Amino acid sequence: MALSVSALVLFAILCIIFIRNKQLKIPHAIIAALFGFMLHETTVAGSINALLANLAHSISGITGG
Repeated sequence: MALSVSALVLFAILCIIFIRNKQLKIPHAIIAALFGFMLHETTVAGSINALLANLAHSISGITGG
């Protein structure tokens, strides 16, 4: 669960940065969020969660955390 919250916060920060730099318009951000909610309901969600968990484990191994 901590990884999901951390990833959610990271993606939210990135969206805010893109919106402020006018590189991501609000309609695009809404579509990206809706896509994320739709993707969560598919069978691919398990693979994505496993990929993110492995990535987080690799990064924590590099940083010593």
